[in-house]
Amino acid sequence: MFEELIKKPAAWLTGEGKNSEIVLSSRVRLARNISSIPFPSVAIPEEREKIISFVNKAVQKSSFLNGGKVHNSSEIPKLDKDFLVERHLVSPEFMRGSNNKALYIGEEEKISLMINEEDHVRIQALNSGLEIKSTFELADKVDTELSNTLEFNFDPDFGYLTSCPTNAGTGMRASVLIHLPGLVLTKEIENVISQVTKLGLTVRGFYGEGSDVLGNLFQISNQTTLGKSEEDLIESLEKVTNQIIEYENNSRKTLYSEAKEQIEDKIWRAFGILRSARVITSTEVTNLLSALRLGLGMGTIKEIPLGLINQILLISFPAHLQKYLNKEMEPNERDILRAELIREKLKSSI
Repeated sequence: MFEELIKKPAAWLTGEGKNSEIVLSSRVRLARNISSIPFPSVAIPEEREKIISFVNKAVQKSSFLNGGKVHNSSEIPKLDKDFLVERHLVSPEFMRGSNNKALYIGEEEKISLMINEEDHVRIQALNSGLEIKSTFELADKVDTELSNTLEFNFDPDFGYLTSCPTNAGTGMRASVLIHLPGLVLTKEIENVISQVTKLGLTVRGFYGEGSDVLGNLFQISNQTTLGKSEEDLIESLEKVTNQIIEYENNSRKTLYSEAKEQIEDKIWRAFGILRSARVITSTEVTNLLSALRLGLGMGTIKEIPLGLINQILLISFPAHLQKYLNKEMEPNERDILRAELIREKLKSSI
């Protein structure tokens, strides 16, 4: 399944949008629940199937959404589930247990719906670069389209009611995936994370809550959903993200002025390993590409386009690699073929 997706870049990794060398993606997620039906965690199988049917009909009635497709998660093979998580179309939590769940994917992958995850519907909009406002507008458009058919559970005092109380109110989580090697190398990252947390935002790993930081990539999102409007939350996240970008650029200038040779050595060593390695893991690739991305941003490397770095990042993930090469493999074989594929991709550069 999803063979057509492997042939093109993911929506969040096209390298387009503002500050895309530092901000890989902007995401907005809206949690919604249908009135008079229990939350998924306590709903019986028949009620969960009813939710899937309701959302499917709402999608079909919308001219904005009917170009996409709803997939029943029980019909999605394990490899494809991992592929969808790597592609950021679903959360790791969504793919744990596949009974009575479904997934909608829009034509350009900028829109997806998780049906019967923690809430009845999780609307997700994704864009490349620092594009929080336009991403929210896209998610809001989907919300409006679904609301034309579905009645969502809304309270005048508490806003949208959600399975987890921390999501009540707007039901919105807006986030950016941001690359911060300068702050990590200058050891300023903990200070920045502390400041961000005090401003009501939260910092997570590559795949969100409960995940590790990979390749100096951090996910920053709003923590508050109740008592503020969507516009206020978006404005706050965008303002803080721009400040973090400034801190990151200042850290890079410090590195370049105080340790230019060491930083350039780190960048070129990373390139050399990627171009020559015979065996390499996906975690190694992610960390080495972080150095290349830094080199591109600092002007040390000019010949490697951002799009190529993003492409290598994506196809290096285990499920993507297997889908790309159209074969399931054990980890050792993946590590060998991943190195071969990367050498081939980098052959023409420099």
